[in-house]
Amino acid sequence: MERLKLLASTALGLGLVPVAPGTFGTLAGVAIAWGLSFTGAGFPLWVGVAAVLLYVVGRPLARWAERRAGNGDPGWFVLDEVVGYLVCIAWTTPPSPIALLAAFVLFRAFDIFKPPPVRRLEAVGGGDGVLLDDVMAGVYGLACMAVLRATLLEPSQWTVVGGA
Repeated sequence: MERLKLLASTALGLGLVPVAPGTFGTLAGVAIAWGLSFTGAGFPLWVGVAAVLLYVVGRPLARWAERRAGNGDPGWFVLDEVVGYLVCIAWTTPPSPIALLAAFVLFRAFDIFKPPPVRRLEAVGGGDGVLLDDVMAGVYGLACMAVLRATLLEPSQWTVVGGA
């Protein structure tokens, strides 16, 4: 059971990379979003379901990871990055590769720099404290993605199937 918890907490081992585990862990979110992009118009629903399920699973796993590490949010626990990225990429249509990349960059920037209230959410404590700061970073990223989509590019450059 410990091995299964570690696999889930590290996004199948991505969080165990010695350099930038959060960045590598976010790649699991990219893979999930890419896989869900084939659901077509159902993409927002499936991304939402995935994010909620991973949050529900991640809450007790985050508490377990904190106890195992003996301190706050351990760097190898990256399920929070996966959830945050899925929030960031929540679109009304399936994302294209450029949208997946833009969301990756934006999410990582907000997760690393933690503008208010992102950092404050860590103080909530427990599993929610570990996860909520990444969810908020994802919300900031989603807002930026919406602005980018509305102002810079044609809809066909953002979606797999074309259209707005």
